[in-house]
Amino acid sequence: MSSIGKERIATLPAVLSAAFPLSNILLINFFHLRVRGEICKMCWKNRGLKPCMRMRRDKATNSGSANGQKRQAGGEEKREANTRCSDLSKDVEADVCVFVFKPGPSLVGALKKDWASPNSIALSWQQPEQTTLPVLDYEIKYYEKEHEQLSYSSTRTKAPSVIISGLKPATWYVFSVRTRTPVGYSSYSPKYEYETTGDSSDIASDQGQVLVIVTAAVGGFTLLVILTLFLLITGRCQWYFKAKMTSEEKRRTSYQNGHVPFPGIKTYVDPDTYEDPTQAVHEFTKEIDPSRIRIERVIGAGEFGEVCSGRLRTPGKKEIAVAIKTLKGGYVERQRRDFLREASIMGQFDHPNIIRLEGVVTKSRPVMIVVEYMENGSLDSFLRQHDGHFTVIQLVGMLRGIASGMKYLSDMGYVHRDLAARNILVNSNLVCKVSDFGLSRVLEDDPEAAYTTTGGKIPIRWTAPEAISYRKFSSASDAWSYGIVMWEVMSYGERPYWEMSNQDVILSIEEGYRLPAPMGCPVALHQLMLHCWQKERSHRPKFTDVVSFLDKLIRNPSSLLPLVEDIQSLPESPGEEMDYPMFISIGDWLDSIKMSQYKSNFMASGYNTLDSVARMSIE
Repeated sequence: MSSIGKERIATLPAVLSAAFPLSNILLINFFHLRVRGEICKMCWKNRGLKPCMRMRRDKATNSGSANGQKRQAGGEEKREANTRCSDLSKDVEADVCVFVFKPGPSLVGALKKDWASPNSIALSWQQPEQTTLPVLDYEIKYYEKEHEQLSYSSTRTKAPSVIISGLKPATWYVFSVRTRTPVGYSSYSPKYEYETTGDSSDIASDQGQVLVIVTAAVGGFTLLVILTLFLLITGRCQWYFKAKMTSEEKRRTSYQNGHVPFPGIKTYVDPDTYEDPTQAVHEFTKEIDPSRIRIERVIGAGEFGEVCSGRLRTPGKKEIAVAIKTLKGGYVERQRRDFLREASIMGQFDHPNIIRLEGVVTKSRPVMIVVEYMENGSLDSFLRQHDGHFTVIQLVGMLRGIASGMKYLSDMGYVHRDLAARNILVNSNLVCKVSDFGLSRVLEDDPEAAYTTTGGKIPIRWTAPEAISYRKFSSASDAWSYGIVMWEVMSYGERPYWEMSNQDVILSIEEGYRLPAPMGCPVALHQLMLHCWQKERSHRPKFTDVVSFLDKLIRNPSSLLPLVEDIQSLPESPGEEMDYPMFISIGDWLDSIKMSQYKSNFMASGYNTLDSVARMSIE
């Protein structure tokens, strides 16, 4: 090959890059270029792919073209540039350059401020709508508006929200976000400017600040010496420093190069890991002055004492309705510790579908836990009182709220272990919230005894088989329990497995029996229940997938009919599809739920197709 021909090949990427951005190219393959005969000097001089007039006359072997083809395959773009380089010679075979393009990360949606304080700003944004790659995390860049050219700080989070602390009061900051995927970072989002609130206190003079700092340092040092001597004398120094280090490591904010790092996603901390349980109570809960609480009436009895409704006066003088759990008199220290353990757990959660803790009273008697008031009580009783009063969409909305709360708990690493309709509370707007976090559970050998708690027995009919047999609790066992809750909701609070004994329930599940669809339950929802009841726990859906699936049903009410294409839309895990059976007839459907003995009853009643069954369930 001539030197000119080689040089021409070397310039080919430059020619094609004008149309194809090289920043998105994953792979470039060049095929050979064979030159035979005389080189066309005029075409070469043009430095392009357009042949001269003489060369264009010979279209059989001397035509010049450049074209690009684009096609989508497996999430990647491929473009081919084919050129018959007649400008190099009288007869040149095709030179093919294959470009494999990577799909660039998508930009996040609008960045909005959720709230602001003198030293913090909470931000959230919409996840990228169209992307074929998973988002690994988000990087948030921020700086003072007046110091744009001096420095900036950045942090990362896996959630589409963040709380940025360590900011100055009454100061404008500039924020932008970008995503990170397996192929790299996206561009930063447009810049958004938000201001922290002003500090209500006056700024002390420099001299006064120095005096306060010196006084605090001396006082703190003196207190530390006294406390250290006390701990050494009592022999409790070891556990104190261990608990203190654990607490400080989780909450410490380190300052490096002017950047203020902060956690992106909270992680659940088991109160039992504290050698002093009161340390967890002080860390995760807020002490309430009992004078701000007014008890109105008793609404029930709990494991440790009475449950009352009442009013709580907030610092802003506004009163809100609350539920108050009280610890009965004559308690021992172990009962007090178990009672406050639930508050230590609830105090770590902040989600619209998780019961909210308002605070605790521990410095006076009676000891109290104060939570938000849920007007409609427990979900199972509420459904039994309103049997048949709700539409399917309303019931799916309740299930979606429960799944959203369980997704939040799962993301934090918390396993509920006792998910049931009796432990879901409902407010006046039909919002369902997960509750009951305080039970200590020990599995007994007797299967009839189910789980033993300090206050009674919990039936095993909500519990996954591996948790009963091997004490293996996980988010997957919570998913099994969620399937039972779905059945309770769609049956308006019926008892799972009816009057079967616990032993019969265990044997039936081992033999493959699963609860049939309740009356009026769409096939799509029953298929989701069956998927939650997979024997292999790794085959059960994640709560993230459950929420996505229910969202699709709510957006498309017609999918609540027993259509296979709608049933199969729930992924078993990200990137995979569930393998649901194809129901062709009433017989196939009844066989799948082990109710084939009722096939003749359906036929005799005129229900010959799945569509007729769907209409029956809606009526």
